[in-house]
Formats: sequence, C-alpha cells, structure tokens
Amino acid sequence: MSPSEAKTAEWKTTIIVSSSLQNHDTSRILSGQQHRVRFSDTVQSGAFIFPLSGTAFLLVDRQDLLGHLEESGLIERIETFVQIHRNSFLLLFAPFNGKKEMEILSMVQHRFFGSNLRILPVRNDAELVKGMLIIAKATSKPHADLIRDRMFLARAHVVERSPVWDMLRGLL
Repeated sequence: MSPSEAKTAEWKTTIIVSSSLQNHDTSRILSGQQHRVRFSDTVQSGAFIFPLSGTAFLLVDRQDLLGHLEESGLIERIETFVQIHRNSFLLLFAPFNGKKEMEILSMVQHRFFGSNLRILPVRNDAELVKGMLIIAKATSKPHADLIRDRMFLARAHVVERSPVWDMLRGLL
C-alpha cells in the first residue's frame, strides 16, 4: 500500500448512504474501513453523502446505463441530485471500453456542462471507494485548510526564489 493510500485509509468519517445501496459492495468496503456508514431512506437512491466535507456522490450503475437515457429517467434523477447538492459528483460505474459507454459519458458531459456536477468514471468498487474518499478528505474542513496553507506557502516560496521577481524588484 502506498503512503497516500495509507493516509486515506486512516481517515475516518461519517457517510450517509442511500438504503438502496445497503447490500452493495461499496457499502461493505466503507464499513470494513471503519467509516461510520448510516443508511437512510430519505436520500436519493444511489447516493453517498459526506456531511463533514459537503460532498455528495450519485452512483450510476451498469443497469442504469442499459436503456435510452432520456426514457429511463436517469437524466431527471441526475438533475434532481445536482439541484439538491451544491458539491455533487456523478460516479459512472462502467468499463468505458466500448463505443456505447464513451457515447454515454460524452452525452452526460454535454448535458451537464456548466453545472456544478463533476463526473468520475469508475471501473470497479475499489476505484469507486478510493475516489470518493480522496475527494471527501480533500474537501473536509481541516484537510482543506491544510491544503490551502501548503499551497500558500508553496506560492510564497516560488515568488521568493524566482529570478523574475528579483529582476522586477531591481527595476523598482
């Protein structure tokens, strides 16, 4: 396990999960990593909500992608999800190897271009969990502040050491 994976695994949080995902492998993986998983009938079917980071993920499984997207109600489901959650991610769970899968991905991207929805194609449960946890951790309050502070220090360091800035200081 790499150091970044170990840090992600050590981080524990509360996750509100749709009751429709109670028997899904992803829920078992999250519980196995000692996260506090709470199932709810009131959240949208297929949703994972990380209240401490303000992020929400909607899982769209292979079965949801089989039919015509407009007729299946999937677009309306995604629109509702985006309206409810300001920091929303769509987890497209499919292999994305074939032409049909790429057309679906492209159609969803075009349909929701400019919205607050970010699309994350995932190939398996482990990738799905890892992606959710990395995003949720990076956007949670103490970690987001730490990342912001590190970026500020890095920027200050670059400015201090930059020969361009030295030249500009000399001109002024």
